[in-house]
Amino acid sequence: MQSVLPLSYETSVSKSQCLSILGSTGSIGIQTLELAKECSYQVEALSCNRNIDLLIQQIEEFQPRLVSVGDAETAWELKERLAAISLTGREPEIMYGREGNCAVAGCSGVDTVVAAIVGFAGLEAVLEAIRLGRKIALANKETLVAAGELVMSEAHRCGASIIPVDSEHSAIWQCLLGRPLNSWKRIFLSCSGGPFLGCSREELKTVKVKDALKHPTWEMGAKITIDSATLMNKGLEIIEAYYLFETAAENIDVVIHPQSLVHSMLSFKDGSVMAVIGSPDMKQPIHQALAFPEIAERDEAYAYDPFAPENAMITFEKPEEAVFPSLRMAREAIRGGGMLPLAYNSANEAANLLFRRGRISFVTIFDIVAKVLREFHNLSSVKMASYDDMIIIHEKIMAAVFESYAPEFKHSL
Repeated sequence: MQSVLPLSYETSVSKSQCLSILGSTGSIGIQTLELAKECSYQVEALSCNRNIDLLIQQIEEFQPRLVSVGDAETAWELKERLAAISLTGREPEIMYGREGNCAVAGCSGVDTVVAAIVGFAGLEAVLEAIRLGRKIALANKETLVAAGELVMSEAHRCGASIIPVDSEHSAIWQCLLGRPLNSWKRIFLSCSGGPFLGCSREELKTVKVKDALKHPTWEMGAKITIDSATLMNKGLEIIEAYYLFETAAENIDVVIHPQSLVHSMLSFKDGSVMAVIGSPDMKQPIHQALAFPEIAERDEAYAYDPFAPENAMITFEKPEEAVFPSLRMAREAIRGGGMLPLAYNSANEAANLLFRRGRISFVTIFDIVAKVLREFHNLSSVKMASYDDMIIIHEKIMAAVFESYAPEFKHSL
């Protein structure tokens, strides 16, 4: 049986030609569209939540057949605004909500779906693309965190290919290509350390949202940036790597690398270590996923320059797990099994939102995730749940967190 994750350049996966992009107005979506223009990919379908100002610009430039937005009110506003500007190209069909996202993922004629919706919301559309046997460039790590067993088993059953777009998992995948399956020993996921590298737990108690949003190397959306500050992002990546590379949690380490030049490393049984080195630019892993199994040429300006002064220093250190317990809790969720990884993700999603809205302190994010893992530990016995079961449990956990800290938030579920 062919692996869901292609492990050889000889794998029968077609180079991408026609794209659907889930989350086209986010950082990954924007960079994917820049690459589509640079590499002449056709764009057939786009989805976003409510950023229709940018979506309209994308519609004008790429002329997709189908677009989807978050809700009916936003869809109505988009129709009105498109009618007012008299598009020069074709006018797209407009949909919204869960049905719209699934339609974008399943748009006819598409060979590759770029999954870049942040959070649990992206899962259902990815499952739709899987069931159609599509090539999926996966930037939504929550898809595997919340539903790794279901996603991988469905991808095997339907012949879908999943290629990681996260720079860390893309780097590990690139190190694996063409190597024997049993030749490696350990994954090292690199991590900048975020804006609070070196801080004590006591110092973290007083940090503000604006401080947590100042990532030292990457420009990302607010949710992911906060996850990077708590290292929850690395916890999610440990769980994602567990499913994607089919290995034990004990074989996945996180290494702090403030320069963000080494995107991740893989150690092999013969003692060698391979790494992917490059500038902190998400276009490289996006391009790698779309071009595979070819290595398509890009402008030399994108290449990593080892002689540049800013690239002269490369350092590594261990994360302070006592200060950032995110990594330990992620491994606990893996060891617990069942739907505990989903609980980890849902608790963090709720806590991240509460912090961004000023309702809890930064360190309370850790407390909330730990509490949910304790109180929902019975979820470890739930195996291979359906999507409907998952969304019910996800919303139950979110509601429980909101009930404790901001009861009015429950109405937004």
